[in-house]
Amino acid sequence: MEPVDLQLIVPGAASWAEVRAAQPEAIDRLFARWMPDILQWCLRLGGPKVDAEQAAQDVCLVVLRRVHTVERPAQLPSWLFAVTRRVLAQHRRRAWVRRWLPGLSPDGVDPGPSPERSAVQADHVRIVHELLAELPEELREVLVLCDVEERSDPEVAELLGWKVGTTKSRLRRARLRFRELALTRGLSAEAVLR
Repeated sequence: MEPVDLQLIVPGAASWAEVRAAQPEAIDRLFARWMPDILQWCLRLGGPKVDAEQAAQDVCLVVLRRVHTVERPAQLPSWLFAVTRRVLAQHRRRAWVRRWLPGLSPDGVDPGPSPERSAVQADHVRIVHELLAELPEELREVLVLCDVEERSDPEVAELLGWKVGTTKSRLRRARLRFRELALTRGLSAEAVLR
């Protein structure tokens, strides 16, 4: 394998060991070089329901905690992209859950809903809980663990004793079945298909 010029990966860094040790100057240089790319990935891949700037900040937090695991400078770009993909997946799952459970989003300060809106939200939450109860146990478990508790597919697979592929396919089935049940209970098609 051909050696990679550290200056192309983290301009101004004295050594890869400084970057892996998360020394402030090296991390500043890393973020100065890669933050525009990370933000663009978040904007382009996150979708309309994901706050790209918040996702990019979350990627930075992961980088600070985990950069020591990157052994060689050549691995950094693909590692950053993989981290960004995982963070975006978490943000999309949160957006999916917020769509079903109104009032769950901690975004911004809410002066408080009107009594009418509170009643509608309470009814909506009650219906969501009833719909979850109607799902077969294996579908309910995977849906709650992945989308409500925001656990990763491998973590859920381990918890349930399944393969990761099984977890993914059952999660897809659970989401589809949940949408079908929601439509039969009178939730609007627009709310279900968003």
